Amino acid sequence: MADDSIFGAMTTSAYGMRAQGERTRVIAENIANADTAAGTPNEEPYSRKVITFKNEMDRQHGQRLVKVADISDDKKKDFPLKYMPDHPGANAEGYVKMPNVSMLIEMTDMREAQRSYEANLGMIEQSRSMALRTIDMLR
Repeated sequence: MADDSIFGAMTTSAYGMRAQGERTRVIAENIANADTAAGTPNEEPYSRKVITFKNEMDRQHGQRLVKVADISDDKKKDFPLKYMPDHPGANAEGYVKMPNVSMLIEMTDMREAQRSYEANLGMIEQSRSMALRTIDMLR
């Protein structure tokens, strides 16, 4: 039925927007903590967070929806060392462990999340427009 597909598209897009909103929040957290060094020589600094998504079947409506599967620390990238001998987190050689956050990667991810969010929003606007035109035709 046409109504189900229009509202189904809106539901799918809304879940996509929610997932991209969560992704944006995680990226913003990474950016905010990009310079948060370790407090002591034995302490680990802030670790970059990564988000993974999953497809989940909504059996009631027969739709596949995207949801956040997990938010975890990025274990693939080592913590860089920065020479700061006066910092309380400096080791004996004067190096401090810094977060494994790359601003270039975060800004690229942020742009991708923004575009995905906007694409989902555009889909909702198109579905809404189609529903309104259908109602106008029925009058």
